[in-house]
Amino acid sequence: MTRIARFTCSNAAADAVQAQCSCCGYDDPIFAPEAIAPEAFARRDLFKRAGGLAGAAALASPLVAHAQTPQLAQAQSPVREIVQIAGNVYRFRNNFHFSVFAVTPAGVVATDPINADAATWLKNELRTRFNQSVRYLVYSHDHPDHINGGEVFADTATVVAHARARDKIRDERRRTAPVNIAFSEALTLELGGTVVDLEYVGRNHSDNSLVVRFPAARTLFAVDFIPVESVAFRDLHEGYVEEWFDSLKRVEAMDFDLLAPGHGPMGTKAHVRQFREYLETIRDGVLAGMRAGRSLEEIRPGIDLQKYANWAGYAQMRDLNIDGMHRYYTLFSRRSG
Repeated sequence: MTRIARFTCSNAAADAVQAQCSCCGYDDPIFAPEAIAPEAFARRDLFKRAGGLAGAAALASPLVAHAQTPQLAQAQSPVREIVQIAGNVYRFRNNFHFSVFAVTPAGVVATDPINADAATWLKNELRTRFNQSVRYLVYSHDHPDHINGGEVFADTATVVAHARARDKIRDERRRTAPVNIAFSEALTLELGGTVVDLEYVGRNHSDNSLVVRFPAARTLFAVDFIPVESVAFRDLHEGYVEEWFDSLKRVEAMDFDLLAPGHGPMGTKAHVRQFREYLETIRDGVLAGMRAGRSLEEIRPGIDLQKYANWAGYAQMRDLNIDGMHRYYTLFSRRSG
């Protein structure tokens, strides 16, 4: 399918302030884990919902670097913490952004550095807590609010990403470490007895997003295209909409239990299906209205999304999600008609 007009991320603007760019929009306080589901953000509650998976006891005690209370607004001191997910897999938080890493006897397999300050903090924590350095650094996709700061690990790490991400990082001279290993479909890393599966599942939020799966921990890391109990951001301006559905179905077919997103609270495999069904409800309602000759103003109130009313961003972005879906299929029908 031909790509419909996409938003172009401005790397320079994000780099200038070491800040969150607007690629995904999930750095808004309404998408913070505490705002989405305070009870779910507690590790014990998460694992009650997840069915008491291995590692539940460990998750009850986050490793917080500073005695600071998470806040919903940007703080002078970033909210940073490391939490054990399961086994040797951990989740790193920097304000509203998250990445994951696995600690092995031979070193660390890490993911998105987020920014240079966050990466420096994490590098020091890995050395202090685990006496290890990063051997592999995996970029989830090319957007700078997730991959800035890779140069912090360049002295020890081999950087891995999708081939399209490699090309964009190189051609646009992104302020991060260049990619050393690139692939198109799938790649398996092995370090110190830990296996990490990387897979490209098609275009969705970007054209180069990976999922990172830790089979032993039954955990999957996915960034920006599978939010947990959150609506899509704004008017889907970043999305390859039709292919997004196929991408989600491919993730649903994978073998894992826990979903670690790049923003917001932890989830489970069921959240992938829930988000797909949310998007499908909008798509089906929009297409039905268009075929009946209704205007966008008539279509909006006719789509029943009430079951998602408690999701993060619903009040602010429900109509924008519908507008984006309508724009996409209007443009696609014109191009294909």
